Amino acid sequence: MDANGSKRGAERVISEIKRSILTNNNSYLKTSNFYVQEEIFNERTPIPIPRHQLHFTRPTIMAFADDAPLHNWAHPCRYLLHDAKTGELYQEIQAQFPPYARESETPASFYAFHEPILHAPSKMFPIYIYPPWKFRFRGNRYAILFSGMSNNRHTNDLEFAYRMLINVYGFNPANITVLNYDGTLNYNGNPHPVVAWPGNGTPYTMPVHGAGTKAKLLAAIDSLKPKLKSNDMLFIHTNNHGGHNGIESDLCCYPNYDSLGVKEFTDKLAELPAYNCLMVMMEQCHSGGFNNAVISKSTAANTSIASACEELKNSIGGAQFDPFARDWIAAMMGHDPYGHPLVFNPDSNGNGRIEAKEAFNYANAIHDPYDTPVFSFANNGRSCWLGATYWYFPPIKLISIESIIKKRWPEPDPEIIHKVLSRIEPSLERLDEKTKASLASIEKEYEKQVEELLVGEPVK
Repeated sequence: MDANGSKRGAERVISEIKRSILTNNNSYLKTSNFYVQEEIFNERTPIPIPRHQLHFTRPTIMAFADDAPLHNWAHPCRYLLHDAKTGELYQEIQAQFPPYARESETPASFYAFHEPILHAPSKMFPIYIYPPWKFRFRGNRYAILFSGMSNNRHTNDLEFAYRMLINVYGFNPANITVLNYDGTLNYNGNPHPVVAWPGNGTPYTMPVHGAGTKAKLLAAIDSLKPKLKSNDMLFIHTNNHGGHNGIESDLCCYPNYDSLGVKEFTDKLAELPAYNCLMVMMEQCHSGGFNNAVISKSTAANTSIASACEELKNSIGGAQFDPFARDWIAAMMGHDPYGHPLVFNPDSNGNGRIEAKEAFNYANAIHDPYDTPVFSFANNGRSCWLGATYWYFPPIKLISIESIIKKRWPEPDPEIIHKVLSRIEPSLERLDEKTKASLASIEKEYEKQVEELLVGEPVK
């Protein structure tokens, strides 16, 4: 057979494989994304399944089924192995991770041919009106923000958390360690290139200090040993994907879903000196498996941990953010990433600050149905918070474009909002720039008047 004949034969086999998959997976057609790799794997070649050592047993064309596309990894997926000559399915392998860890490693021959679950990012134009926040500090505050095998949503979560720490709680940037993917703002998958944070369309502000590797995370904890003192607090946020080996949960790390298990992670926390407060928030799948060990091994006087899901469950992901992390951070921030007001005020005890349990309660109250959030604490850990202040000034007002549109159309069709925003987007951007200039003047005058009120007041 000539080259053209061989090519046509291969195309027929691929077409038959696709047809067979769509015919025999009827119950998955609305919920699973299917991929195929248009090349022949020889027998005894390793099957590209992370954390497994399996080999093809005959010339094979591999298909892949992502059975929970909105979940973070690890989550159910299947490797569908088809005879390269006949297209017949000869083996189906249940797994927890996709074949290629990074976009740069994904061959062009591997692509989705049935993709009912797509993310649809949206753009909103929040307007912020708030005065500067004032703090008086007791002790030092440190933070570690980690994401190993990042997708865009995980990097976006880290940025939201970083803005929260800097803009709302006044953390010293020198006390925040950010570890993401390959040591840059990169991530696996689209959209590319990395240009602006989707929350408000501005450039990312967080510096990335290292790759999201196991060694870097453990080293970041090690670096706190000579720093932490009795009045200090530590915030740790872990993101991206997680697995479970049948014994314990683990956190996926760069570069190839390398695992950091519960024991190794919490043994490192146990090496820290005594300090005041440890606050942990975990987004990855199987994160609830960390809760008990974090509580038992923490050297902090007060400890809390909020996790997106139970030990044997997966956490859900979104187009631009992970719902649980987004909502937990939003509770601490006072608004969601797009500047929209919160669904309700999480400050349930009315003391003017959002504590660890209150942030969890908010995220849990509105959590995505796929998530199963869990919260654990020791001593007064549920009352820990990210500030270290005697007072703070709350926002004056927060306005979203969507709320203005709803004044004109009280119950608008979402499509109407989308069309209206598309038409007025250029004018909104010009108005946004004009508003920012006005707000800068308002903030300066507000700060001046507050400083005048503080003249003569005691500082201790």
